[in-house]
Amino acid sequence: MRGHEHALGPSDEFDVVVVGAGSAGCAVAGRLTEDPSLNVLLLEAGGSDDVLEVQIPAGLYKVWRTRRDWNYRTEPQPGLEGRTLFWPRGKLLGGSSSINAMIYMRGAAADYDEWAELTGDPSWSYENVLPVFRRMEDNARGVDRYHGVGGPLRVEDLRSPHPWTRAVVQSAVAAGHPRNDDFNGARLDGVGQYQVTQKRGRRWSAADAYLHPVLQRPNLTVRTGALATRVLIESGRATGVEYRCGGGLHTARATREVVLSGGAINSPQLLMLSGIGPAGHLREVGIDVVHDLPGVGAGLQDHPLVPVVWNVRSGKSLFRAESPSGYARCFGARRGPLTSNLAESGLFTRSTPELPEPDLQMHFLPVKFWKQAEIDPDVDAFTAAVVLVHVHSRGSVRLRSADPAWSPAIDAGYLTDERDLDALVCGMEKAREIASVGPLASVLADEWSPGAPVHGRDALRASVRSTLESLYHPVSSCRMGTDEMAVLDAQLRVRGIEGLRVADASAMPTLVRGNTNAPTILIGERAADLVLGRPVAPHAAATA
Repeated sequence: MRGHEHALGPSDEFDVVVVGAGSAGCAVAGRLTEDPSLNVLLLEAGGSDDVLEVQIPAGLYKVWRTRRDWNYRTEPQPGLEGRTLFWPRGKLLGGSSSINAMIYMRGAAADYDEWAELTGDPSWSYENVLPVFRRMEDNARGVDRYHGVGGPLRVEDLRSPHPWTRAVVQSAVAAGHPRNDDFNGARLDGVGQYQVTQKRGRRWSAADAYLHPVLQRPNLTVRTGALATRVLIESGRATGVEYRCGGGLHTARATREVVLSGGAINSPQLLMLSGIGPAGHLREVGIDVVHDLPGVGAGLQDHPLVPVVWNVRSGKSLFRAESPSGYARCFGARRGPLTSNLAESGLFTRSTPELPEPDLQMHFLPVKFWKQAEIDPDVDAFTAAVVLVHVHSRGSVRLRSADPAWSPAIDAGYLTDERDLDALVCGMEKAREIASVGPLASVLADEWSPGAPVHGRDALRASVRSTLESLYHPVSSCRMGTDEMAVLDAQLRVRGIEGLRVADASAMPTLVRGNTNAPTILIGERAADLVLGRPVAPHAAATA
C-alpha cells in the first residue's frame, strides 16, 4: 500500500517519518500531507485493512488472534490469581481502530483540564481541545457546540440497535440513573446508546478517515510490512528510522522530524530499542544507552473490565447475527445485526457519591462476552461489562530482548491499588440493580456469572480477581508531563532528544474516563498541528 511510489533503497530521505499507521499515525500523516511542501513516509509493521471482518462491525473479534493482531499477553498478574491477559492490538492500517468496538467517546471535560494541569499547558484543556474534536468529526447528528460536520471521522448512531439495548436504557433509568443521549455533550453521567465510528453500517477507522482518501498525494509514501527496529540518533537529534521490510534492513532519513505513533506498547518498546529509556534496564538487555530517560515504559494504565453475564428467558442475542439473512441485510441495506458494534449502550456512574466525576462505565452487550471472545458464544445471553475508568493502579512496559521481533514484557499492574478492586465490586452491584428492574428484568433469567450465590463484598472481590479482563485501553507509557518521570513535554517532544515526538495513546498524561480511540486520534491531530506550527485549534468548525 503506497501513495507516491519510491524505490525501496537502502536509504530514503523524507521530511517527516511517521512510525505506525494506527489511530494517531493515520491522523498525523493525513494532516501533515495537507502541506504539499512536506514529504512524509508512513511505516506500518502490519498489512492491509481490506478484510471483510474489519469492515463488518459485528465481526471485530474475528480479527483478534490473527496475523492482523499483535497478539500481546500480559505478564502473570498477582492481583488476578496469576493469570495472564490477552491484549489485542491492531497490526494493520488503521491500527486498533480497525479492530475495536467503534465506540466514539471522548471522556469527561475534567480529564482534559487535568491534562492541562499535568502538562503545564492550557492548550490541552477541554475548551482548547473541543474545537479539535469538532473539526475531526463528521457527525450524522449535525453541528452544535460539541459536534462538527465535514471532518474526516464519520460518527453515526447505530442503524439497527438490538431490542435489549432500548431495554437497558429504560431499566437503568428505572434504577435511578439519568438518561444521557450524548456522552460527548454537556455531561458524562447517565445511560444511553453510544455513537460509533461507522459510515452507513460499516466500520470507519482512522485509515478510512485520514489515509485512504489521500493515498494518491505525491508527498505521501505508505509502506506496510515495515517493522521499525530503532530510531537513529545523531548528536542528540533523531535523524531517521531503521526498519525491516521485504527481508532486508532499510533506513529512512528524516530531515525535519520523526514521529512515533506505535501505541502504548510499541512506542516505548521502540524508544528503548533505540537506547532511550531507563539506563539500568537498557544495560540489562544489552542495549547501549543513548539517553537515560527513566519514565519510558513506566506509568502504564488500562481500563479493567469485569463481565456480569445473564442467561435470557427468550429472544435472540447477537450470537445468531451470522445468518444468511444477517449477511443479506448487512450487504444490502447496510442494516441488521451484523452492523452492531456489540457494546451498543453504556452507563457512566460513581462508585461513591462524593466523587467529582464518574469512575465507572458499563458496556451493555446483547451477547455473551466471556474470556475476551476466545471462544464463540454458545447460548443466547446478555452481558454487563463493568469498567473502572478512573484507575489508581499502574504497570509498565519493558524489553525482554534487544531483538525488535520479541514482544515486550507487559505488566498491567491490575489491582495493585485496592481502591480499584472496591470500585469494581460496587460496579457489579450496580449492574445487578439495573438488571433487576424495568424491561430487562423480564428479559433476563438466572445470572450465569458470577452467579446469584456470589454475594457480599468478599465473595465479589474474589470474583473480580478471577474474572477481570482488559478493555484494551493501554495508555501513558510515554506520558506528557513536567515531573522527572515524564517522557514528553506538552508539545509531545521526547525530553532530551531533538526532532523526535511521540503521538499516540502512550502520550496521555492519564487515562480518560471512557474509550480511548477518539482521544488518541485527537493527539494525532494535535501532533500534526505542532509539527506544522499551526496555532491551537485552527479552522475549527463554525458553531451552530
